[in-house]
Amino acid sequence: MAIRYPNGKLWKAKQNVANPVPVEIQYSNRGMTLEDDLNETNLYYRENGIAVIHKKPTPIQIVSVDYPKRSAAVIKEAYFKQASTTDYNGVYKGKYIDFEAKETKNSSFPLKNIHDHQIEHMKAVLEQNGICFLIIRFTKLNQIYFLEAEKLMHFWERQKNGGRKSISHQEIVECGHHIPLGYCPRVDYISIIDKLYF
Repeated sequence: MAIRYPNGKLWKAKQNVANPVPVEIQYSNRGMTLEDDLNETNLYYRENGIAVIHKKPTPIQIVSVDYPKRSAAVIKEAYFKQASTTDYNGVYKGKYIDFEAKETKNSSFPLKNIHDHQIEHMKAVLEQNGICFLIIRFTKLNQIYFLEAEKLMHFWERQKNGGRKSISHQEIVECGHHIPLGYCPRVDYISIIDKLYF
């Protein structure tokens, strides 16, 4: 059976049949990003009637479309309509849930990864008594933390007043809540919400 790339080019496996080299399969993390893990978690929550949380689509304005075939359209040019707010929102036990998800390869979380308009959005959610937070994955440590938006605001203000421009891993360990990576659900942030808010 021939395997082809999407452009029709034939794929040829590069292997030495005379002296095959055993390949060690790595099952840890399997290339999953935090977004993949959260999307899988949210699907689990929805399918099991636990919570209804979705990833927010990024609003774009399509400017130019090419129709190479009658049945296919190719977007040639598009722009972001506006700055996005946070990554996910929904409802759990009658409460509005809103959060941002970030990954960092650093040993601290750089606050430049959060933008002014996102902070303003989080403040607005908190003013309406919504549950708002940040989920951070330290990729090198393979650790995930839940940080309430109220605590994020403290670090944000510290930075604005000339303080550190990042949150150290130790500060997140002390102020945040560790979320162990699981199977079903993968990133069980609802268990943290239950402890903090219900």
